[in-house]
Amino acid sequence: MNDKIIGILGGMGPEATAECYMKIIRATNAHKDQDHYRVIIDSNAKIPDRTEAISGRGRNPVPDMIDAAKNLEKVNVEVACIPCMTAHYFIDEVQKAVSFPLLNAFLELKKFISDHYPSVKKIGVLATTGTLETGLFQKYLDHLEVIYPTPITQHEKVMKAIYGDNGIKSGNTDGEPLALLKEASQELLDNGAELIISGCTEIGLVLKPYHLPIPLIDPMEVVANVVVKESIYQKS
Repeated sequence: MNDKIIGILGGMGPEATAECYMKIIRATNAHKDQDHYRVIIDSNAKIPDRTEAISGRGRNPVPDMIDAAKNLEKVNVEVACIPCMTAHYFIDEVQKAVSFPLLNAFLELKKFISDHYPSVKKIGVLATTGTLETGLFQKYLDHLEVIYPTPITQHEKVMKAIYGDNGIKSGNTDGEPLALLKEASQELLDNGAELIISGCTEIGLVLKPYHLPIPLIDPMEVVANVVVKESIYQKS
């Protein structure tokens, strides 16, 4: 039976949190309502911006992330995920504060690529500048050549698609953001990317696999499929 209690440490951002929950629902083998997992969501959109914190321009989000994680712990969550790739920069600090496992999307992504795309050597990454500055993709995908958009493309296309006036953070999930992300993806393709990682949960709301001629991997899709498995989490 699917009687495990799953937590989502969310709010970063709210729509990405809701989409993460939908991914968990879609990943669950269910024939009726009662077949689904109990999912507890703390969607605290007041958590300080992770990109600003990493760059030294904003407040540390860790205390608020720990507060949300402890809320999940109080209701006996058995495993949880964080639908924000940039927030994984702080995951170890948050993990130390709670007893249940927080799934690390980077670890699960590494396993997924190794299992499903073992011949791939060069991957492209679309993510926030904050995530790129952390070096998390190089850290966890050190067996691959990781390429990013040029600084101009990163600023004028990727970040504008996410944070611009007509960007995804403003609730826009089509039109300009999609066009900008497709252009950024083309640059990665031109530079030899064999697959592309949707390294920001907001990007996955707009850019879909059918938009590209090579595989597009959404780490949150990977995590959703892992979190519903009856297994011991991330022992390897």
